[in-house]
Amino acid sequence: MKIKLHFTILFLGILMTSCYVPPIVEDGFIEEPIFNTDQVLQSYDLWYVDINATRGNGEVPFLQRAFTISFNRGVVYANNNIVGIGKTGNGFGIDVGAYGTLDGTVEINHDIDGRWLLDVLAVNNNTIELRDPRSGTSYFLNGYHTGNFDYDMVFYDNINYFLQEYVAWEKTFTSEMGALNDFDNENFLQFNPTFFRSSIDASGTSIGNVRWDFEGDYQVYDIENDETLKTLTLAYDGMGNDYFELYVINDSTIELYHPASKTVYEFKGRGYQQFLKSGKTGQGKKRVKTVNPTMNVKRSRIR
Repeated sequence: MKIKLHFTILFLGILMTSCYVPPIVEDGFIEEPIFNTDQVLQSYDLWYVDINATRGNGEVPFLQRAFTISFNRGVVYANNNIVGIGKTGNGFGIDVGAYGTLDGTVEINHDIDGRWLLDVLAVNNNTIELRDPRSGTSYFLNGYHTGNFDYDMVFYDNINYFLQEYVAWEKTFTSEMGALNDFDNENFLQFNPTFFRSSIDASGTSIGNVRWDFEGDYQVYDIENDETLKTLTLAYDGMGNDYFELYVINDSTIELYHPASKTVYEFKGRGYQQFLKSGKTGQGKKRVKTVNPTMNVKRSRIR
């Protein structure tokens, strides 16, 4: 069976040159060397880094952190946070470095991670591959324009990172309706990459003075046939589980609905951590390949 690579008129104009280089076929992808590299990199406003498609055992740190990356007249921009995505830098994110191009290669001088020379290959009409030749690691980037980029999709697909972008979440509302339950007493939550913590300290306690009373594992679930609903399970060490429907009110407020008691809680994010705003902030945050498990349930919260 023949595999065909369909290019848009733009890509045909960019990629056609007098010198032909045979395409490389690997793992179902057709990879074409790119000659007018800068035109290709600027052909889309945003490149979404599909972290789950990454191949290889190495790492390009700034691509590992970014949700989107943009190339604009020698400047590299990135959205490294879910909070503010679509608004920061008019949707492009923050300035993270500079770049220059050669035939089929981009040289990026990143403000934190230094100089990187990456091969640039076309996969299809809106996907490129950035390959680090030193480690053999490849990142696959999908191109979008700001007018048709679904920031909400990125938000919900990466909601685990959203929960981790605040030092803590403070409870600001508990509904009068709903049965009494132990979670009524918990006023702070903190989400780390592999565990959560909670506290019964009084609302208004400064984040630096919060004493964490409980901890355990947590899991965010996707819901079958409902892209905007997530569920959250808090598995307290030695104390059982709490199950919630998780709703995002805005990029600093979440709602947890507790079906067992029919209670609604609202939490506000405290201590926002902007990644790579300066050399001292957020350098440890990296995305990893993640696929949330899926639940086949119906939402029970009536809004």
